[in-house]
Amino acid sequence: MRAVLITQTDPTPSVAVVDFDESLLVGDTLIAVEHSTINFKDAMVTMQGNRVARQSPLIGGVDLAGTILECPDPRFPVGSSVIVHGHQLGVARHGGFAERARVDTEWVIAVPPSMSTRSAMIAGTAGFTAMASMMKIMNAGIQPGDGPILVTGATGGVGSASVLLLAQAGYEVVASSGKRDESEYLESLGAERVIGRDEIDNNPERTLGSERWAAAIDCVGGPTLTAILRSLRYGGVVAASGLTAGSTLETTVFPFIVRAVSLLGIDAVEINTTERQAIWNELGSRLSKDDLERILDEEITLDDVPQKLEALRNGFMRGRVLITPDNS
Repeated sequence: MRAVLITQTDPTPSVAVVDFDESLLVGDTLIAVEHSTINFKDAMVTMQGNRVARQSPLIGGVDLAGTILECPDPRFPVGSSVIVHGHQLGVARHGGFAERARVDTEWVIAVPPSMSTRSAMIAGTAGFTAMASMMKIMNAGIQPGDGPILVTGATGGVGSASVLLLAQAGYEVVASSGKRDESEYLESLGAERVIGRDEIDNNPERTLGSERWAAAIDCVGGPTLTAILRSLRYGGVVAASGLTAGSTLETTVFPFIVRAVSLLGIDAVEINTTERQAIWNELGSRLSKDDLERILDEEITLDDVPQKLEALRNGFMRGRVLITPDNS
């Protein structure tokens, strides 16, 4: 079968499309991969000195959707449409950048009835993360009308899906991006305003900034997350899932003890199967096929994946990129 193989060579990992021996795949469930997609974690696996990849060589791809070819679980008969993402996929076990994949059965969940494998992978891990983030904000009691919701890294996969989901739910969305020329794109998804990264906190010299945001979905981390915490309104929450600006958080206790704000972590890797299925079902009920096509930037084949991973590493992607192995 054809696959995108990542090998941890010195000084830079190699990324190549190869003919791969399918007998080397491990797992009790065999899936014909119909679609995969590109996430920032996939790009991290190809970075020099990365600590993400735990196997080499490795077929990349941290998510996939396709059709069951073999499965011991009667819930997933042959021909069932399924999704796999997170766990060890594309990190410590061969992933979705291939024509077929083997996984452990407990990793498999059903494609929601309202979705196809194509729409599921336009959403992908990014859409799942955005939906999980919005559900955390809703469960914290933040409602439309409570104030603006900030989305950082808004042109990325999680950001684009978050803007779309929040706007359709009736929230006032403010999108933050370092790509100010993408304002038209973000407004087309429902953002009421687009601001730069340096506009999140308008009083950086003070102990706390002005109370601006009822909540935030942060896909960036680092100094950006610090700025959000300083500028949340009383009782505000931030759902954090990204680290493109850094993994270190430098803050004080003041946002938490003076304004009672909450920092909520979003995990898309080890979350249990029941919650995972519930989030996918919620996502499928909120976004139609046409909605998801709005965040699709490009559809590519396996042959295009190495170039797109490089583009993502260099910040030259927006929205979602869908991979269709059968077209390769």
